[in-house]
Amino acid sequence: MTRRELLTRLLQLTACGMPLVSFVRAATADTPSTSGPPFSSDWLRETARQLAREPYTAPSDARPPWLAAMNWDDYQALNNFRIDRGLWAGGELPFQARFFHLGLYFHYPVALYEVVAGQARPIRFSPDLFKYGPRVKDKIPEQVGDLGFAGFRVNSRADWDRDMFSFLGASYFRAVGASKQYGLSARGLAIDTGLEHPEEFPAFRAFWLERPAADARTLTIHALLDGPSITGAYTFVVEPGDTTTMQVETHLFPRRPIERLGIAPMTSMFQCGENDRRVADDYRPEIHDSDGLALWTGTGEWIWRPILNPHYLRVNSFLDDNPRGFGLLQRDRNIDHYQDDVSFYHKRPSLWVEPLGSWGRGMVQLVELPTADETLDNIVAFWNPAEPAQPGREIHFSYRLYWGAQPPVRPTVAEVVATRLGKGGMPGQTLTEPMRKFVIDFQGGPLDRLSKEAQPQAVAAASRGEIRDPVVKPVAESKLWRCHFDLVAGGREPVDLRCYLSGPDGALSETWLYQWSPPPSASS
Repeated sequence: MTRRELLTRLLQLTACGMPLVSFVRAATADTPSTSGPPFSSDWLRETARQLAREPYTAPSDARPPWLAAMNWDDYQALNNFRIDRGLWAGGELPFQARFFHLGLYFHYPVALYEVVAGQARPIRFSPDLFKYGPRVKDKIPEQVGDLGFAGFRVNSRADWDRDMFSFLGASYFRAVGASKQYGLSARGLAIDTGLEHPEEFPAFRAFWLERPAADARTLTIHALLDGPSITGAYTFVVEPGDTTTMQVETHLFPRRPIERLGIAPMTSMFQCGENDRRVADDYRPEIHDSDGLALWTGTGEWIWRPILNPHYLRVNSFLDDNPRGFGLLQRDRNIDHYQDDVSFYHKRPSLWVEPLGSWGRGMVQLVELPTADETLDNIVAFWNPAEPAQPGREIHFSYRLYWGAQPPVRPTVAEVVATRLGKGGMPGQTLTEPMRKFVIDFQGGPLDRLSKEAQPQAVAAASRGEIRDPVVKPVAESKLWRCHFDLVAGGREPVDLRCYLSGPDGALSETWLYQWSPPPSASS
């Protein structure tokens, strides 16, 4: 079968209303397992372009009744992949791929292929690939058809026991750094996140994994994305290390106008922290995968925006032109601040986006949702381009993702390392007006070279209300410099705050941004 014939068959099958995974499989059903149709990134891009011209067909739940009836514990007993049966297992190759069973929250299979010498070979499901536990053995029929897979994970030669990265569910994926600890997730795309109408979740429907050479340092994966509003062709080039790096190339093809398009989206969790103890009925002082959004703007300014668990959905937008980078970071890596030896939040990776090429005008948007449960992600950040997404237009973005303890670039000025809030005024003072105290700790950069007698100034501003008594001073027995001030602001409207430290030669620190919302039933 030629590449043109395969594309023609794909389009014929979608026109008949066949779900995407089914038509990808059907198009290669007559292909022997030892060979396959030609594959290239150009073919994938053209397939996504043509698919966007066809009506969207939503996938149906592919779980048979016996699988749909299984609960969480059943799925854990079911989803025990035999690592000796993984793709490239037992050989001399530097990577191995292992697969996730369909079931529980994962209703729709993805088509998986191995690419060898430009040929796509289907990767077939078999129950023999899984070691089913005693809990579920009697619930599984003797004859199990080709269920397909929910997703996959990859290990590298550096550690065959613990994952390097995984793709599982919609367009979600995540990776680890040196700590080998999963945390926040990335997505292929975000659509209408944080708007009044429901968010759309396009999904990766098929993956092509290129077989690596024996001495390869990177693994290349291609993916086809499909959703009601858009299709996309993706290429990921992944390199393991203390920081796992992914270079992402994406070509998007809208089916219809999209109100809010999120490029390089990342999803995290923040329940409580030193700046937000609203949901804090827990022995652990802090519970979060990330503690702030970092921005390196096109003009070279460094910005730190602590994230929090709000009372209601909030969306903050940070306008920019050709951003140099942004990410959700876990800066606080002191286990004493978490007191958690199970989830190991102090080991959770940060995720940094490095734009490649010209991204033009747009904004980084931060969406914060309320949550009372640490198992629910409530933080999303992404780039929203100024140019609207319209049918008939191809949208192209390239970027690198860095998963690790630290981003690949750091500010040359001091960083914000802690933000705390409390009652305003002085101890014992009776407040006659609404007042909150904000305390910001800075560290590093030019502050390390200042004498304790130096007098850096706080440059602070508020969108409404009045900032009073700003003070900057070194913190005894530490390398920290602390800025604190009171905010006097009545009413219920949020207040946007901005602060940085300045010296005779200019900025000494990154810019701290914060949005404070007065509690609904509090007077201060």
